[in-house]
Amino acid sequence: MLQQYRTVRAPGSKEVIIRKSRFIGHVMPVESEEEAVRFIEDIKKKHWDATHNCSAYVIGERDEIQKASDDGEPSGTAGKPILEVIRNQGVKNAAIVVTRYFGGILLGAGGLIRAYTDGAVLALEAGEVITRVLRREIFVELEYTWLGKVENELRGRGVKTGNTEFSDKVRLLCLPEEGEKGNFTAWMTDLTQGQAVITEGRRLYFNEGE
Repeated sequence: MLQQYRTVRAPGSKEVIIRKSRFIGHVMPVESEEEAVRFIEDIKKKHWDATHNCSAYVIGERDEIQKASDDGEPSGTAGKPILEVIRNQGVKNAAIVVTRYFGGILLGAGGLIRAYTDGAVLALEAGEVITRVLRREIFVELEYTWLGKVENELRGRGVKTGNTEFSDKVRLLCLPEEGEKGNFTAWMTDLTQGQAVITEGRRLYFNEGE
């Protein structure tokens, strides 16, 4: 799993008028090609009366799946520019559709490339590009006498935490970045003089800064 990656936070859309043609950029976070295809088909159904619904998507840790469609526009003037925007922004697990309602003025190949590029950029703005960070669940079980000291250290180090369970002992859920788990375990062990019981849980992605 990647230590971090860029994607979009949520579905979104924005539009722009270019020489009387209406371009609407739509974006959707996706985890599979099936999701991407379904999203594209949904947009085509919603905008069935559009002149074109051009699309592209990038999926996978190493961008293994990359597809683009010109949907009737001249070859290379629509799907490829959309795909290039996704790639140039380092975004993955996202699908974009740029819908065009023709306004009566031909844009030419260069104009189409610029228009579909702008539509894709607007789509990413609407969906909000974010960084997802890989974290590790680490459960720390300790005596109540250690709680204040440990909580102060966690705050001081800026370690993300989850729920705290209180029973005969305290059980803290800590969520350090995956690459920091070894360092976390070491200083937690030192801080509690080896008395804390530390166990690892799942690896999970969280939005950066949240």
